[in-house]
Amino acid sequence: MNPGFSRSRRRFVTGLAAGAGALWAGRLLGATPVLAPARTGNRFDLSIGYQPVNFTGKERLATTIDGSLPGPVLHWREGDRVRIRVTNRLAEDTSIHWHGLVLPAAMDGVPGISFPGIAPGASFEYDFEVRQSGTYWYHSHSGFQEQTGHYGALVIHPREPDSFACPRDHVVLLSDWMDADPAAVYARLKKQSHYDNYGQRTVGDLWREIRDRGVAATWRERAMWNRMRMSDSDLSDVSGHTYTYLMNGQPPAAGWTGLFAPGEQVRLRFINASAMTYFDVRIPGLRMRVIAADGQPVEPVTVDDFRIGVAETYDVIVEPAADTAYSLFAQAIDRSGYALGTLTPHPELSAVVPALDPRPVLSHADMGMAGGHTGHGAAPGHASANPGEMNHAAMNHAAMNHAGMDHAGMDHAGHAMAAPTMGSGGAGFGSAAPVVHPASEFGPQVDMRAEAPAYRLDDPGVGLRELARRGRRVLTYADLRHRHGTVDPREPEREIQLHLTGNMGRYQWAFDGIRHADAAPLPFRYGERLRITLVNDTMMHHPIHLHGMWSDLETGDGARIPRKHTLSVAPGARVSYLVSVDATGSWAFHCHLLYHMPGMMRTVQVIGGGA
Repeated sequence: MNPGFSRSRRRFVTGLAAGAGALWAGRLLGATPVLAPARTGNRFDLSIGYQPVNFTGKERLATTIDGSLPGPVLHWREGDRVRIRVTNRLAEDTSIHWHGLVLPAAMDGVPGISFPGIAPGASFEYDFEVRQSGTYWYHSHSGFQEQTGHYGALVIHPREPDSFACPRDHVVLLSDWMDADPAAVYARLKKQSHYDNYGQRTVGDLWREIRDRGVAATWRERAMWNRMRMSDSDLSDVSGHTYTYLMNGQPPAAGWTGLFAPGEQVRLRFINASAMTYFDVRIPGLRMRVIAADGQPVEPVTVDDFRIGVAETYDVIVEPAADTAYSLFAQAIDRSGYALGTLTPHPELSAVVPALDPRPVLSHADMGMAGGHTGHGAAPGHASANPGEMNHAAMNHAAMNHAGMDHAGMDHAGHAMAAPTMGSGGAGFGSAAPVVHPASEFGPQVDMRAEAPAYRLDDPGVGLRELARRGRRVLTYADLRHRHGTVDPREPEREIQLHLTGNMGRYQWAFDGIRHADAAPLPFRYGERLRITLVNDTMMHHPIHLHGMWSDLETGDGARIPRKHTLSVAPGARVSYLVSVDATGSWAFHCHLLYHMPGMMRTVQVIGGGA
């Protein structure tokens, strides 16, 4: 283990601090993990340990829960009180975070923020009331254990009858596995962040562009990317060159199999439990009716494809009528590989595996550019006294009463509007405040800033736009509407604007250019209705997860604001969401890409309410 990546340097609180050296230092005997069993009830004993696995022809050591990878599928019921005793049989500290669950801070499972962690040989009992239903998951927040197999699915059944209950109900958990030492891969990214990018432009690509667009246009395009020292094909930090993609713990060569009877409805609970991979999901020959996002009910929408960011979940219903098999195909966003399963009425039937879609290429819009120019030369914006908080006075908005203004019915000049639009300021319609780059964004830790980041919630995204133009129906955030209406209709009282920043060459990630180790806690006020606007100043997707509280995504419909626990922010875009600050204590707030998390993270402290 490189001492430069020791526990003290990485800070255990980030969830990446404990070294992975013990995992790879030796081999422990044991059986190959079996498929994750289902466990029901309200009392559980889980054991975290090492287990040999073989996904690629080489035996490696994984971190498993009760000897399986992924861990057991836990079935709970809304309203029950659950007790989960976790015993650590590793040579390092461990933890379990219950992703997306609303629970007391002491039960959230983030070492250094909500509890000390679970020492080797020790046990810890999680004890809390289950206050929600839906599809969720659980995983380690210690070291690189999530990357090495420490995760599992969580299904919470509603107290009242489920109107979307189906005769068949399958969990489809997606993940990425690497044979390499995760700490070594992280160190490699620090030295050569584009190591896994096998889709870079070639001389042949150059000649084709000249033929199709002309010399001048091609020269301008290539010169722009060269000045930025960036690649328009850089979509994933770690690709299929390093990863083997798994579906319910099975590599594509083996494949997972789910059964159905022709004519019956099948509910598929998709969970992206990967460390670093966005997946684009489709089932050739079947359309999918999306009924839940991140465990929360949405108005059904029928699609052919959907993109699932790291840590997100989607529930879909399919109705296979034919007596035939179908491929569950989840291709990585950079098209470097895929996870695969089969939905079939008979175990002996197989389905045709579809071809990977063409490798996507980033556009100017994906870089947050206006008129083809970057934001590199822009002057610093006004910094706020509180990191990330909008300094409205500095923006000549001092006279505006944002809490009392009816944003939904007013434009900036105060005139009546026929219909509110995204960015008009009312609850559900996103921030009306200008994008301001704080002074902390200007320095060697940030290599680009989006000049014109826009709300692009109806954009299928890079690699899916072309499919949508060819007639495939692709899910977007704009399609999400809460099935039962907005839970908290209050207008936001305060706004925080945070920039997702990075330096690709140095492989540094942060909020507002300030890494977690150097950042002050972010203060939330107990009881407030808060708006957070995220501006992605990088060329990467970032799945942002706020622990302990719901993130109410503003999509342009104030009456049907969907609730999520993880929000994917596309390159060069911005996203706004509302938070009802109803949980006391300290909470983690971070990008869920595992190798971004050391820097792109903040501690949220809720002030008041007895905290």
